[in-house]
Amino acid sequence: MKLPGIDEKVAFLSRPEVYPGRVQHVEIKQTHMSWVFLTDTHAWKLKRPVQTDFVDFSTPEARRRNCLREVRLNRRLAPDVYFGVVPLTIGKSGELQLASPGKAADWLVSMRRLPLDRMLDALIACHAVTEADLATLASTLAAFFKNAQPVSLTGAAYRKQLTEDLRSAQVELAGTDLGLNRDLVNSIIGSQLEFLRTSPAVFDSRIATRKVVEAHGDLRPEHICLEPEPVVIDCLEFNRNLRILDVASELMFLALECERLDAGDVGEYILRGYCEQSGDRPPAELLAFYKAYHACVRARIAIWHLKDEDVRSQDKWIDRANRYLHIVTGFSKAA
Repeated sequence: MKLPGIDEKVAFLSRPEVYPGRVQHVEIKQTHMSWVFLTDTHAWKLKRPVQTDFVDFSTPEARRRNCLREVRLNRRLAPDVYFGVVPLTIGKSGELQLASPGKAADWLVSMRRLPLDRMLDALIACHAVTEADLATLASTLAAFFKNAQPVSLTGAAYRKQLTEDLRSAQVELAGTDLGLNRDLVNSIIGSQLEFLRTSPAVFDSRIATRKVVEAHGDLRPEHICLEPEPVVIDCLEFNRNLRILDVASELMFLALECERLDAGDVGEYILRGYCEQSGDRPPAELLAFYKAYHACVRARIAIWHLKDEDVRSQDKWIDRANRYLHIVTGFSKAA
């Protein structure tokens, strides 16, 4: 039996009548990794059949395994959001069906749809974030990091990975002819490489104190929902190495993303709340390093979007890369 193609699956899942309940409308969102089909109460995520250096969704079985991993890992910070994994099947007459008996053609993650107006990025945009919201979020994150699995690796291996990430970013950012300031790129990354070389003990102590853990990996405002009990979705489930982070690194990534949205005070408040709750006091120079590190990595990812044939606005991603680099410059001047 020939399995339906991805276009056929997307067309099927775009129809309201295929979902349980009285669904009137399906809203569709695309990412580089998936399609998300939004009904009134649910979100249904279908993985795109992609394969890269970081992820393999090339077969239905690979997508099934990743769906199961996504549910398991995301329940750490969103226990009541991820309902489970649902099969997309082929009926006896060859028609596609959702969660019905038959041969599995693909798999979806079934989730509770979160209120858009309570996502942190939306609250930032309308200046509606409260200190009470952020205090509760800081408490949630502190508990998560306290219970996260520490990672067993040497300081040398950890520093080597950071070094390789920065050098790769330097090659791509300084080697492009896209309007990025090469001198700025080389200055920022050169300073971070020098800090890694001259201050190994700062990094090694984070491992020794069990602060390098299997974290979330993509702690951005658009993944945080400030409900009465905050939830965080969309961890980097597809690659464990990308989730191995110093707690301070993950929090500075969030701070960077808040600052990109012109809400640097939000990230700073969350960091202070974590420090107060946990007793963990990362040194200022380490926080500055992590912020610059993530800015360079995120600028590199922004440039990657230009390789996507579906991208219609190159200026958007070039501006995004420049924004990250300029945030680091401003942060360095203030430090």
